Amino acid sequence: MWPNNSSSSFLLTGFPGLEAVHHWISTPFFFIYISILLGNSTLLLLVKEDHNLHEPMYYFLAMLAATDLGLTLTTMPTVLRVLWLDHREIGKVACFSQAYFIHSLAFVESGVLLAMAYDSFIAICHPLRYTSILTNNQVLKIGLGVLMRGFVSVIPPILPLYFFPYCHSHVLSHAFCLHQDVIKLACADTTFNRLYPVVLVVLIFVLDSLLILISYVLILKSVLSIASKEERAKALNTCVSHICCVLVFYVTVIGLSLIHRFGKQVPHNVHLTMSYVYFLFPPLMNPIIYSVKTKQIQSGILRLFTTHRVEV
Repeated sequence: MWPNNSSSSFLLTGFPGLEAVHHWISTPFFFIYISILLGNSTLLLLVKEDHNLHEPMYYFLAMLAATDLGLTLTTMPTVLRVLWLDHREIGKVACFSQAYFIHSLAFVESGVLLAMAYDSFIAICHPLRYTSILTNNQVLKIGLGVLMRGFVSVIPPILPLYFFPYCHSHVLSHAFCLHQDVIKLACADTTFNRLYPVVLVVLIFVLDSLLILISYVLILKSVLSIASKEERAKALNTCVSHICCVLVFYVTVIGLSLIHRFGKQVPHNVHLTMSYVYFLFPPLMNPIIYSVKTKQIQSGILRLFTTHRVEV
């Protein structure tokens, strides 16, 4: 049943035209979600339990895992509910709250990746000052700053959503709520809500990516000045995992932005698929990248499971 104009709810959308096979489509989604939950939870448990990983680099990694978990838990309920049960209705308050957490956590993830780049820069360019610069107190301040930036900056465009009248169709184009989807349905002046997010994306995504790029240019310059080839390789190897995570995150951001901006003739299901890639691929890949590329994580996982097996 479709909600009327005065309804206090919206309708979410799965894959239009493929409703008959939604239950089949939900199977890979379910396994991807489970993999994300297991992978990131394992990283969090590992950093908590293994004292060898109580270092700034791994604290930032734990922040990244927690952010990915938060983003996954924010989108998973409505996506699986639409695909499994064809339960499309969502209350406005729940919808706006979901949009708030989705956009906030995306900005938090960008901030965490920037903090990790800063950690790599200090470790390689100023190794003797590393422990004095990145103290536990400093790491905590950086973490709180990243969280505050992400969660506070999204309040201005989300708050008006609670007060806008919605007299157009109440059908959203995804199986979760996004700010840009909701404002298309508002019957009000949405100029601020259209301009503010653009400025925010430039100030956060673009600026963060530029600062990360600059940090790696300086890191590369420092590494090339090292005489020993082995030391150069060792220094660069410490950055590989983070570089991979940065590429995974920003390539999906750029891909989604390009297809929304220039892919007007592209089928809607392609747009949907790209949005799912953006929300699922980085949280899925980040634990895998660090588990494969970081020996300390590999050793920590072995110690963690060996300890639990011995206790059993």
